Amino acid sequence: MIDYKEIRYQLHEHPQTAGYEQFAHDLIVKHLQSLHPDKVYTNVGGYGVIAVWGVDPAVPTVAFRADNDALPIGHRCGHDGHTTILLRLAELVDAANSDVNKLLLWQPAEETGTGSRAVLETGILQLYNIKAFYALHNLPGYPLGTVVLCPRTFAAASTGVVYHLDGRETHASTPEMGLNPGMAIAEIINRFDGFNGAGAPAEHYSGEFRQSTLICVRIGQPSFGTSAGHGEVMFTLRAFTNSEMERMLADANNMVAEVAERYGLTVSRSLVEPFRATENNPDCVNAIEKAANELPLNIQYQETPNRWSEDFAEYLLEFKGAMFGIGSGETHAELHHPDYDFPDDLIEPAAQLFLRLSSSF
Repeated sequence: MIDYKEIRYQLHEHPQTAGYEQFAHDLIVKHLQSLHPDKVYTNVGGYGVIAVWGVDPAVPTVAFRADNDALPIGHRCGHDGHTTILLRLAELVDAANSDVNKLLLWQPAEETGTGSRAVLETGILQLYNIKAFYALHNLPGYPLGTVVLCPRTFAAASTGVVYHLDGRETHASTPEMGLNPGMAIAEIINRFDGFNGAGAPAEHYSGEFRQSTLICVRIGQPSFGTSAGHGEVMFTLRAFTNSEMERMLADANNMVAEVAERYGLTVSRSLVEPFRATENNPDCVNAIEKAANELPLNIQYQETPNRWSEDFAEYLLEFKGAMFGIGSGETHAELHHPDYDFPDDLIEPAAQLFLRLSSSF
């Protein structure tokens, strides 16, 4: 009998960050060798793995995804548990009969937001007639094993944005001869704070929700004989829908351009780790609710999206699907906390829930 807790412990003891998940990749492939998938793809988008049960790509396919990367501080987000859940699902699918194809994806590089796009660019998923695509994330703060459903957006869109402002250095004794970006950056910081008053409060769902967080400011250098001529200001922006994020970025860019022009500065912009909003399909949310009731598992609706982001969103731009949460304990350490550890009691119920969903689309 396979000990999935032991598998999870092995993953936990070998955390590897985005782009370096070879231990997880090899463990997954070894596990699949004891089963009977019809097709296994290795090194997908890096250290990803795809296993398919079903030989006809035209047959309707239900897909499931788990993430297999870790944080620099280790497996403090539960990806070791998510990977193990899908390994258990592989065993359950292997023993089941179905007219529907089952596709299981162990995806690398979720934490950096690059893994899903790398998987999509391989073209493997597009070979199959995917009718529903599911993923989960454990959620501290909810009762253990409770299925947490978000009817619209599961996780927010977010992106880091860096604005580079260039003026002209001059001697510190004659600042009027140069173009120092300091006052422009001060105005930009003040005006970006205005995004936090837009839309509804964060504790309520609103497609108009916006959030701006100041991350870093750099102006000039510690040379006291020189007035600065270059500066950078960095923010993380968040919104609950993809359309609102696009509007927010446009408003932010226009605002910075207007300020820069007024101060005689040139400006350029770069985005860092952009994540789209994980916008669920209502039919797939209903399917999760039905499957959870059949097991039965407790259900709780979360009207407000999670303010953190998830790169499962990229799949939902191409395929019908949904992401949901499963409670990891009301007093459990929060995600990314040094004391966090995935609760093994979630492995079996989560895998059984996925199995129920594997026949629905």
